[in-house]
Amino acid sequence: MLELINVEKSYPSPADTGSALVLKDIMLRVEKGQAIAIVGPSGCGKSTLLNIIGALDHPTSGRVLFDGKDLAGMNDIELAGIRNSEIGFVFQLHHLLPQCTVLENVLVPTLAEKNRTKSSEAKERAVNLLERVGLKDWLLHRPGQLSGGQRQRVAVVRALINKPKLLLADEPTGSLDEHAAQNIAELLVELNRSEQVTLILATHSIKLAENTGRVLELSNGMLTDRVTSK
Repeated sequence: MLELINVEKSYPSPADTGSALVLKDIMLRVEKGQAIAIVGPSGCGKSTLLNIIGALDHPTSGRVLFDGKDLAGMNDIELAGIRNSEIGFVFQLHHLLPQCTVLENVLVPTLAEKNRTKSSEAKERAVNLLERVGLKDWLLHRPGQLSGGQRQRVAVVRALINKPKLLLADEPTGSLDEHAAQNIAELLVELNRSEQVTLILATHSIKLAENTGRVLELSNGMLTDRVTSK
């Protein structure tokens, strides 16, 4: 469902001495329903790669095919539609709206004009998902009343509310303690299976990455398969 062909990304050098190549000739094929992790230290380009996959950024060269469609051939409106309805995002910071309840936060993506779901159906799905991630009794609470792990669970449910084909998680456990981080990693993999959503998890933690079926390493701009201990 996803294919990257010779993808490269470079940025202008701050000293105006040319450009810095962040991603080099990336080749990647991800099948529907697969769960993979991309590991590497901070600053290696993981976020840049996920932003390109999620149509938040454009490669300098190469092609990104999503569900058979070339993202380069789409206009801004078409890309916005894909980001809202077909791709779910979970970031290191939850980006929840502090003035809204947990349930209201989850429902925010359903308000987009071109993806308006029947409100009753959207609410029912939101409640069901929140119950599945252990937040049944927190629907009317606000983010400030939740722990870090709980807030990230809300962010995961929000990313899934529109039934996306692809879930991108960019260091989703970076601000959590080890126990909460492991819980979130396990939750993502469980939802990958139960929701049949393709998962790409970017993390610096090999331990968390090994919750998925395939681990790739990004180093010096190049992406390679990593042999895990499993």
